[in-house]
Amino acid sequence: MAANLLVAIEVIPERDQSKSLNNFISFALSFLRYSMLTEFNSSVPLAFTPTPLHLLSKLSKHLGGPEIFIKRDDCTGLAGGGNKTRKLEFLIADALDKEATCVITAGGLQSNHVRQTAAAAARYGLKCHLVLVRNVDWQDPAYQTSGNLVLDKLLGAEVTIHPGGSDRDRIMEELASDLTKAGETPYVIPVGGSNAVGALGYASALMEIHEQCRSLGLSPKALYHATSSGGTQAGLIAGMITLKRPFPVLGVEVDGDPVPVTDAIKSIVPETLERLGRFETWDPAQDLQVVTGYGGSNYGIPSDAGNEAIELLARTEGILLDPVYSGKAFAGLVDHIRQGTLTKSDTVIFLHTGGAQALGAYPSLFA
Repeated sequence: MAANLLVAIEVIPERDQSKSLNNFISFALSFLRYSMLTEFNSSVPLAFTPTPLHLLSKLSKHLGGPEIFIKRDDCTGLAGGGNKTRKLEFLIADALDKEATCVITAGGLQSNHVRQTAAAAARYGLKCHLVLVRNVDWQDPAYQTSGNLVLDKLLGAEVTIHPGGSDRDRIMEELASDLTKAGETPYVIPVGGSNAVGALGYASALMEIHEQCRSLGLSPKALYHATSSGGTQAGLIAGMITLKRPFPVLGVEVDGDPVPVTDAIKSIVPETLERLGRFETWDPAQDLQVVTGYGGSNYGIPSDAGNEAIELLARTEGILLDPVYSGKAFAGLVDHIRQGTLTKSDTVIFLHTGGAQALGAYPSLFA
């Protein structure tokens, strides 16, 4: 039903639309697209949405550049919030649909994803097993004991820690096998929650952002965000395509190597579109933009530009970023403003994906 109405409304020629009709059609399309998202894909409530979208007026003035709006997905609310909460609304629903008794996922010692997964599992009465790998060569003793690692244990997760270079996917598969033999029904969530099920969370977020822009009268030139495991950007791209590309999505790569995230996005987007009822050919050359040069030497290793960006936003707007993801992504946005890629007349959105809970694991950065 929703799909048929969507097609019917979309074919009304723009020349036949009055301003009031145009506004109604915009609202109706948003409603119907969201209906299609939820009609065919189950979800559970975890995030406090819609998250705020507001102007960074002091910072915009300081940079003498575009109006910078920030989408506060650090405020999704689950155990400190962050972007993974939106993904987990669909992933946990899928686990419950499959009658899982526990979830398994993996990440680094200071993973924001595993923290939010532990919280989501606790919320829905699922046992949680976390496979953590020492994949970041950061020597500060606090990195090994504080930050997200403390929160994982507080949330009741069973944590195992493995040496750097360990195959996380293999370990999760073996753990799932052992748990199955013990009578459990495990559900494996990939690193970062990055598959087509999780990506639905950011297809939905893109629809939310688009509606907020419509209500505020904004026409953003682009949306910037941190990209690493690929699920967030894949979902945003799928949502952008579904809404007929209202603005481009620029993922600022934070790992120092764009190839893995680019490959992941190319793999995830087609299935996400299918889950949205959009059976169409996707051209990565048109929609996939990964910004490089701001990831530093490696995943989890802070960069000078990222640290500067963290201080800049904290001291102008009182908003905390993190040195692994959002700080590096914000550095990319700031540099584009300083280079003139974004001008004073532009409007731009920065999607804050969270992560400030890990700042305590890097105490020497801002001492």
